[in-house]
Amino acid sequence: MFRTCISWALLALAWPAHAQIVAEAAPLTLGAALALSAQANPQLAFARHERQAIEGAVLQAGARPNPVLDMGFEDSRRDTRETTVTVSAPLELGGKRQHRIDAATRALDAASADLQLREAEITAGVTIAFTEVLAAQARVGLAKEAQDVASRVTTSVARRVQAGKVSPVEETRARVAEANVRLDTLKAGAALAGARLGLAAFWGATRPDFSVAVGGFDVVPALPDWATLVARLAQSPTLARARAEIDRRQALLRLEQSRRTPDVTVTVGMKRSAERGLNQAVFGVSVPLPLFDRNAGNVLEALRRTDQAGDALLAATTDSYQELARAYQALQSARAEAQALSGDILPGAQSAWEAAVKGFDFGKFAYVDVLDAQRTLIAAKSAWLRALADAHRAAAHLDRLAGPQLMQTRP
Repeated sequence: MFRTCISWALLALAWPAHAQIVAEAAPLTLGAALALSAQANPQLAFARHERQAIEGAVLQAGARPNPVLDMGFEDSRRDTRETTVTVSAPLELGGKRQHRIDAATRALDAASADLQLREAEITAGVTIAFTEVLAAQARVGLAKEAQDVASRVTTSVARRVQAGKVSPVEETRARVAEANVRLDTLKAGAALAGARLGLAAFWGATRPDFSVAVGGFDVVPALPDWATLVARLAQSPTLARARAEIDRRQALLRLEQSRRTPDVTVTVGMKRSAERGLNQAVFGVSVPLPLFDRNAGNVLEALRRTDQAGDALLAATTDSYQELARAYQALQSARAEAQALSGDILPGAQSAWEAAVKGFDFGKFAYVDVLDAQRTLIAAKSAWLRALADAHRAAAHLDRLAGPQLMQTRP
């Protein structure tokens, strides 16, 4: 199978000045990129802080209502004054405290599911961005190869023009073709610089802090079993988040239903009569009468929110299945294209180009034959790189949707 050779020395020439990498920068692997993103990605930091904030809400949900101290005075004269001191303690009935704790705990579960979903998305994003860098590096190498070939052919054509064997027009065409190849090299370098910046952005870097990305880009990802993917889809982070939202909404519904039961406030205290020198115990019970407000509106809203969460789960299940099928088909198609290119088309194009160059050197072929063979070979190599990039991109989407598949051919 054809292997693309990449000349890393050319990368520094292709990047703009603001994207130059210092000599001390080390190569970057996919594992290192994922570790950097896990530590410094702003979106993951946001999700972690959200979860930590809800941990505080869980702590607060278990707090009981504070008692109330009340002091009252009758008469402004000290000798005849009556002083009343009471402590009132509300008693939550209907299981409100436990339902409040359950609702906060379910919110914490939803925040944890949010974090896992965000982690899966960032992992897929980093993997795709890393693949884009590998593909861009390979395209730079391909452009460099084409530039070297074009330069060699131009030199050969110039010698033949000086010998009077071909028309000067052929030399002009060769130099134009070489200039186009140099332009393609510049474009490939600019695309590589953009891909590097996009990858570094996942860990908050404003410029790439690595020399090159290294990985098995030229190996086609394996095609996982479809039935296994569908089975794993039920445990995907997206659907886990939707189920956590249903649990949270159901807990909130139970909390609102418990609030229909009025709380009782118990009062205990003492009344002191200065004139008679007597102390009297004071007891009281206060119960709201649920005549007008039985929390019906909040219960109805919580019920409809629960129904809405169920609908969201059904929609997420359908969308995830369709996205899984598209990613699977994309991987299947890209694999077939890459294998066909590496197995038949690339070897044939390589042989045709080598034969055309050799025949041109011996005067058996015209320069146009060499140019056509060169264009065919470059197009085949470009198609192979594109198919590989599509395959790795589809594999990353499958990992995000159904969990890591432990593919043997990750970059």
